[in-house]
Amino acid sequence: MGFKDKVVYQIYPKSFQDSNSDGWGDIRGIISRLDYLADLGINYIWFNPMTVSPQRDNGYDVADYRSFDPRYGTMEDFELLSAEAAKRGIGIMFDMVFNHTSTEHEWFKKAMAGDEKYKKYYIFRKGKGPGLPPNNWQSKFAGSAWEYVEKFDEWYLHLFDVTQADLDWTNPEVRQECADIVNFWRSKGVHGFRFDVINLISKSSFEDDPNNYDGRQFYTDGPREHEYLEELNRNSFGQDDDHLTVGEMSSTTIANCVRYANENGKELDMVFSFHHLKVDYKNQMKWELQPMDFMSLKKLFTDWQIGMQEAGAWNALFWNCHDQPRSVSRFGNDKEYRKESAKMLATALHMMRGTPYIYQGEEIGMPNAYFTDISQYVDVESTNIYKVLKEQGKSEEEIIHILQERSRDNARTPMQWDDTDNAGFTDGKPWIQAADSYHTVNVKSTLNDPDSIYRHYQKLIEMRKTMHVVQEGRFIPLLQDHPKIYAYERRDENDSLIVLSNFYAENAEADLDLENYEVYLSNYADTDVKNHMVLRPYEAVILKRK
Repeated sequence: MGFKDKVVYQIYPKSFQDSNSDGWGDIRGIISRLDYLADLGINYIWFNPMTVSPQRDNGYDVADYRSFDPRYGTMEDFELLSAEAAKRGIGIMFDMVFNHTSTEHEWFKKAMAGDEKYKKYYIFRKGKGPGLPPNNWQSKFAGSAWEYVEKFDEWYLHLFDVTQADLDWTNPEVRQECADIVNFWRSKGVHGFRFDVINLISKSSFEDDPNNYDGRQFYTDGPREHEYLEELNRNSFGQDDDHLTVGEMSSTTIANCVRYANENGKELDMVFSFHHLKVDYKNQMKWELQPMDFMSLKKLFTDWQIGMQEAGAWNALFWNCHDQPRSVSRFGNDKEYRKESAKMLATALHMMRGTPYIYQGEEIGMPNAYFTDISQYVDVESTNIYKVLKEQGKSEEEIIHILQERSRDNARTPMQWDDTDNAGFTDGKPWIQAADSYHTVNVKSTLNDPDSIYRHYQKLIEMRKTMHVVQEGRFIPLLQDHPKIYAYERRDENDSLIVLSNFYAENAEADLDLENYEVYLSNYADTDVKNHMVLRPYEAVILKRK
């Protein structure tokens, strides 16, 4: 298995680096920053979609799978990026959005023109009666998951936006088209693939949800899911010895992921699951705030670590991505202990069993944007919920506070390169404004600080590259009932590491037998090893057996 020593860096291209002053990040901008990423030590860059799209869902509504949106650049630009990345030992991972296409895609346009071949690429159904959709499923973006087409007297399924029509994977031609798209990008030097909401492609049936919920039980981890992934593997990326694949799994289970990402299987290398990023959702509702439920967080991490380990399956590890608020603001403390808590979160995650993913800016401790006015928010989800919460009678102040904590825009503000205008991202007007924190939190100041969050990430990445126990060692939970500390051991035949992370802004005490251990890496300069450890606020330490 060639990926257990790897670390992936996620770039949100729109916000990373603009090279032509149009306020929109682009491929040539990314090329100009490759040395920075090589210095960090990462092995792969995962790019959010840069293909042609109307941008109703930030590029996850694909109108052409084989062409770049001109705002990002050209195929020639990408071929240069691929070559320059390869020179630095960095591979490319692309996002493949195969559950749905944009309604602007030529397949859907042909379907709407009445072409039967292409109509069968999508899921069209008769309604239950005049004006009634085929079932009561709800779109993940609110409202019915069905849209009526008068000329056919039929409805098409869209689990997401109305402009994102679901593909019919029971059609072998659809499956072949998807394999062909992967093979096209393989021919361009892309050998990493992240498959968007890939566990939704097999719909089990189209009956009403009896609980009047959203129907997800009928389209999540469906009956032919594993068959479809095995076929895709066989017909495309599985033909590469050096491929790296990850599936984004929506509302999934360990039992299913054990099959998706089993080292003896023929589906995917690893999986993203999101359960740990709901521990601060009150009543599991995104827009209702509560402090994180730390014991739930620990249990989720441990259950997934053990469950996947025992079955020989592999996790993708992450705190941050383009859809989540910044972890240092969410699970750390971005005011008094920004540096300590950012390093702590990195330590707790990177030493686990799995492949770590770093989201742009995470390695310098970028916090949430803390925008103060609704006019600063761009994301459609945020502007929609603003209206909903207004209608519910919430005050302006309360709504803005919720958005400051939860909006996806927190992750999408420009990468903070320096303290010049627009954080060094663009000379033009950025598509979304930079967060005010760029004056002090930026790459330039970080690189001048030997004790920076960035340097800590470098050390964690180096440990994964060089230490067998980090790559292959077993995960053994410790102090499972401790209310403030997340602790575990990584162990192989020769080595043992103990990782202790205090998730709180006050001291936390722990008793362990640490007689034969010494400090390997800590986020405090003077950590002392004792059987009775007193961890300071957000202290994280990796201890190695002598």
